[in-house]
Amino acid sequence: LGYEENLRVITNVVEQSPDIAQGVDVGGAGDQGIMYGFATNETPEFLPKGIVLVHELTKGLQNLRVTGKIKWLKPDGKAQITMKDGHVKTVLISTQHDAKISQDEIKEALKNELVLPLLSARGEVNEGVEILVNPTGIFVKGGFEADTGLTGRKIMVDTYGGLIAHGGGCFSGKDATKVDRSAAYMARFAAKNLVANGLAKECMVSVAYAIGKAEPLMVSAKNENGGDLGDVVNKNFNFQPGEIIRRLGLKQPIYLKTAAYGHFGKPDLPWEKIEKV
Repeated sequence: LGYEENLRVITNVVEQSPDIAQGVDVGGAGDQGIMYGFATNETPEFLPKGIVLVHELTKGLQNLRVTGKIKWLKPDGKAQITMKDGHVKTVLISTQHDAKISQDEIKEALKNELVLPLLSARGEVNEGVEILVNPTGIFVKGGFEADTGLTGRKIMVDTYGGLIAHGGGCFSGKDATKVDRSAAYMARFAAKNLVANGLAKECMVSVAYAIGKAEPLMVSAKNENGGDLGDVVNKNFNFQPGEIIRRLGLKQPIYLKTAAYGHFGKPDLPWEKIEKV
């Protein structure tokens, strides 16, 4: 990843609570909660344009560093985009850098090598777009050395950029019996397939569980106008945890691809597959 500090890794693996296991071991949900899945025809990835652009910005930032095209870039960094009327209003990039580089040089390089080419490739008009780089004025110290504390993964970054509801649980670090993860994948799978099959321009699927129970308490699907698509979802998608694991192959070693740039919009992941509905 590019960090130079020594890290101490602690591994502590214990058995699941037998109180939870008595329901999970027979196919029940590993936790209670409401999970959501979303898709839109706004982009080829079936994701909102803002979250797609942010992923491309951060990938581009990493690429500029790894390839050596911009040698003063350091590994810590993040990006944010605000939209207005379907178009980019503001681009914000915060990136770690070498101490000897001026902020003017940093902004100019990222503007010309990353931001403007990306906006042009996505058909965005560059005029009027505000570009902010390192708003604090300096970002030399980064990574674990600079900002410690455990929050878990940023759930909005891993999903839809905060544009729809979220059940509250992060995905990474959980096995597929935890419906925080598996049901969110299945909800995305259902929503994407409804949009891809022309049944909606936008679709949000929500599903609720009780811990230890296999059958969901509720499965709901709405299109962009609030129209009910629940019957279509219930006919084509089984939201019992064991069936989700089986259909999406969630016991396979596929999760490295979710380690960065979100869990959705990557065509080779099983919940992104398009099927006939």
